[in-house]
Amino acid sequence: MPRRKLATSATTRGWLHLIFLSETAMILSLSDITKSYPSAEGQIPVLKGVTLDLAKGESLALTGESGSGKSTLLHLAGGLDKPDSGTITVNGRDITNLDDAGRAGFRRRDVGVIFQQFNLIPSLDVKANISFHAKLADRFDQAWETQLVEELGIGQLAQRYPEQLSGGQQQRVAIGRTLAARPSLILADEPTGNLDEATADIVLNIMLRLTKSADIALLLVTHSNRLADKLDRRITLSGGRVVT
Repeated sequence: MPRRKLATSATTRGWLHLIFLSETAMILSLSDITKSYPSAEGQIPVLKGVTLDLAKGESLALTGESGSGKSTLLHLAGGLDKPDSGTITVNGRDITNLDDAGRAGFRRRDVGVIFQQFNLIPSLDVKANISFHAKLADRFDQAWETQLVEELGIGQLAQRYPEQLSGGQQQRVAIGRTLAARPSLILADEPTGNLDEATADIVLNIMLRLTKSADIALLLVTHSNRLADKLDRRITLSGGRVVT
C-alpha cells in the first residue's frame, strides 16, 4: 500500500504522525534511552529518557544547542555505542546489547553515515570511493551505482581523486558512497556544515530526493532551522530530552 501523504501543521502533527507510522514500516525506534559519561566530578548524564521513531522513507531533522545530546543519539542509533538503559531497534532488530562483532556487522549491513568532513579515502578515485562500502557489505550493484552517479551529477568526476574536488563535489560523492550500499537507515551529522548556503541547499535536496525514492530512513543533525524545515519532521533536544 503506498504511503499516505500527510500534512504537518502544529495542531495536527502528533496524531497525523501516529497514522503515518501505523501505515509504514518502522526502521528506527528508540525507547526511553539514557546515556551518561564519566568525568572527574562523576557521571554526566547526556540523554535522559529519549524516545523517537523513524519510518521507512521518512526524514527527521534533529536540532538542539551544542551539548544537548544530538551526536550521542546518532552514535547510539548507529551502533557505535551502547545506552545505559532503554531499547534501540533498527529494521525490526534489537541492537541494544549486541557485542562488538554484532554491532560491526549491523553497521556494515543496515546503516550508512554521512559526515560533515566527507571522510573520503584519498587514495581512491571517485568511482572506487562510491563502490567501497557497497562492496564491503556485499551489495555492489552496478546499475544502482550508475543511477546514483547520474542523479548526483558526478559522472564526469569518476577518475578524479578527493583532493581534486570542491567541497560540494566531495559531499555528493560521500552521499553516493553511502547510498550505494542501500542501507535501511542513514545517519547524517551536519552533512552540509562545511558548505556555503547555496551548495548546502543543492546537496540536501539531492540527498532528500534519493533517500525518499529508495525508501531509506534519514536522521539528520543540523543547527540550521532553514535546512531542518526541508525534512518531513523535526525534533529538538534540550538538556538530553526531547522538547518538541
